[in-house]
Amino acid sequence: MKNLKGDFDKREQERISRVLDKLNQLYPEAATALNYNNPFQLLVATILAAQCTDKRVNKVTEGLFKKYKGPEDFAAADQRELEEDIKECGLFRNKSKNIIAASKQLVEKYGGQVPADFDELVKLPGVGRKTANVILANAFGIPAFAVDTHVYRLAHRLGFSQAKDVYGVERDLNEKIPKSLWIKAHHWLIYHGRNVCKAQKPLCDICNLKEDCPEYTKRHSSQ
Repeated sequence: MKNLKGDFDKREQERISRVLDKLNQLYPEAATALNYNNPFQLLVATILAAQCTDKRVNKVTEGLFKKYKGPEDFAAADQRELEEDIKECGLFRNKSKNIIAASKQLVEKYGGQVPADFDELVKLPGVGRKTANVILANAFGIPAFAVDTHVYRLAHRLGFSQAKDVYGVERDLNEKIPKSLWIKAHHWLIYHGRNVCKAQKPLCDICNLKEDCPEYTKRHSSQ
């Protein structure tokens, strides 16, 4: 963890450590909810997960991965047929286009293998920073901090970041959280965001983190 100077910085570092310890105790087995057997399946599932629940994606991919065995099959797929196959996930036209294009690129440039490299991953159609980091962390075990809506929200509420964009939040999390915990902390924040620190009605009164949460202190003091 980055060494911080001054009493305030030391207290802040201790606060963040307490939050992380509590999250670890709450969600020791936290992991991605997406079902996959290899990096390519995770790539497809993550593309499908945009603005869609993991539960629905898993329902779709259960049959999808039986029909299309790998990137070669997806690369040769008829786009309209694939659109029908993934329609339940929403944004199906754009997603099918990106999945086919990414599959073709993987076959032509990478021998059908998903590269374990951030710069190469973001060159693939439909793959941005979040998707690339999800793949690196979950498929390859490479430390990366994917920032989705839950992570973005909790980073602000817990005082980990005040950045107004996803890249800024990712940078702040990388600086304040030990690299060895990036993968786990990503899942901890998602689990807590889904179960307790919800977008519209956060369950602050039952939250184990409230004693170290700036958002709770602000809301509580204003009552």
